Amino acid sequence: MAAPAFFTDEDVYAAIAPALRRAGLDAVSSPEAGRLGQSDDSQLAFAAGQGRVLVTFNVAHFAAIHAAWLRQGRHHAGIVVSRQRPIGDVLRRLLHLAAALDAEALQDRLEYLGDW
Repeated sequence: MAAPAFFTDEDVYAAIAPALRRAGLDAVSSPEAGRLGQSDDSQLAFAAGQGRVLVTFNVAHFAAIHAAWLRQGRHHAGIVVSRQRPIGDVLRRLLHLAAALDAEALQDRLEYLGDW
């Protein structure tokens, strides 16, 4: 069971990726990857190419992009969407999700962080 690797887009708190790494997970943020200002579709393509689950607060756009990718037969490592929450809540929920679902289980899925 391989743990998911994460890519946090620029809407997510900058401290989340380092906190995930401190918890033993593979995580990189959009700024760390030099991806600031890229389109949402480009961010997902980058995450997919890296085998990373994209984490975003941009719920509406990424729910639509996820549906479009499925219709087009494109694949991604997973998308986790959330409304903005306190940073500790985001981290706790991501850690719970990562403990419950491995990388394979997240493949091509859209998960709502509020469910975790």
